[in-house]
Amino acid sequence: MAGNMPMRQYLMSTHFWGPVANWGLPIAALGDLKKDPSIISGKMTVAMCFYSLLFMRFAIRVRPGPNWLLFACHATNEVAQMTQGVRLIKHLSTEGKKK
Repeated sequence: MAGNMPMRQYLMSTHFWGPVANWGLPIAALGDLKKDPSIISGKMTVAMCFYSLLFMRFAIRVRPGPNWLLFACHATNEVAQMTQGVRLIKHLSTEGKKK
């Protein structure tokens, strides 16, 4: 919970609802882990990695804070995006060997 906010105030704040809404990103990324790696966008994966790194830092620095719910959301997304990046690299390297 953010700082010394009472629970009701916390649940009605953007410190709670922002990260809750943001969980759609890592959930979608985790769902994509089962899909064919040929559909992975390298540019989007890199952009999402930088986005999550930036907001992990923000989650620690925000006041009142730190916002651990936001941090967990972006840490999960970072791991999922890095996994997607590794899958893409493996796919591209095996695709090059086939030709």
